[in-house]
Amino acid sequence: MDTYAVIGNPITHSKSPFIHTQFAQQTGRSMCYTTLLAPLDGFERTVTTFRENGGIGLNITVPFKFEAYALATRLTDRARAAHAVNTFRFEQENEILGDNTDGVGLVRDITINLDFALPGKHVLLMGAGGAASGVILPLLQQKPGLLAIANRTPDKAIALQQQFVNHGNITGGHYQDFIGQQFDLIINATSASLHNALPPIPADLFHGTALVYDMLYSSKLTPFLEFASTQGVTNLVDGTGMLVEQAAESFLLWHGIRPETQNVIRQLRDELHLHAS
Repeated sequence: MDTYAVIGNPITHSKSPFIHTQFAQQTGRSMCYTTLLAPLDGFERTVTTFRENGGIGLNITVPFKFEAYALATRLTDRARAAHAVNTFRFEQENEILGDNTDGVGLVRDITINLDFALPGKHVLLMGAGGAASGVILPLLQQKPGLLAIANRTPDKAIALQQQFVNHGNITGGHYQDFIGQQFDLIINATSASLHNALPPIPADLFHGTALVYDMLYSSKLTPFLEFASTQGVTNLVDGTGMLVEQAAESFLLWHGIRPETQNVIRQLRDELHLHAS
């Protein structure tokens, strides 16, 4: 039986095994999908061991997406643009194909599942780490009117602006730099929600916002979504759909077939709420 896993630290909370098990049943694939805890200083060693034991592919999560980018021997265009990798496919001659399915997962969730059109929209992306860099190119390919990147350390946001400046209308800076501007969509790509914390976003940035999206998935509203609701935003979405859509893109890379996602998103939401109650 083909073996796959998601690798990260921490990892026990991951819903990827649940999702890929659903995909395998749906498509009639025989596969085993597990979690893999890597020591913070042992990512490459853990990957090598997994591969030597017959592993076929890996999903990569926090905090290893940049290390995965460095370890891949071949990259897809979107992984190369992101400078971050969340999917490995092991190939002949010790080759490792590195892909990044985060951005396409996010865009599919927003544009298809939520029916929110991005062309011409003003979008604020919060954060400048691996989660943010992975979604910038797919967002820009949707031709928004503006993609603004806000980060606590503005230099990192400006570096991302320069990295993607040829792909669309993009700007970067500190949260305070965008006060007075209006955004149709605000996306939280920071890790604040992991720590039950609120990113330093000024309240007035939510004025006139149609959709607020937290890339973290949760059984209840994250502090960021709670805060947005107090500012009058009613369309509040977490990253459950993105998680399933990026997993479907990984599944496609490994098996050559795209699974249906709507039912799995519903099942995952039910599962999250079941464990919360």
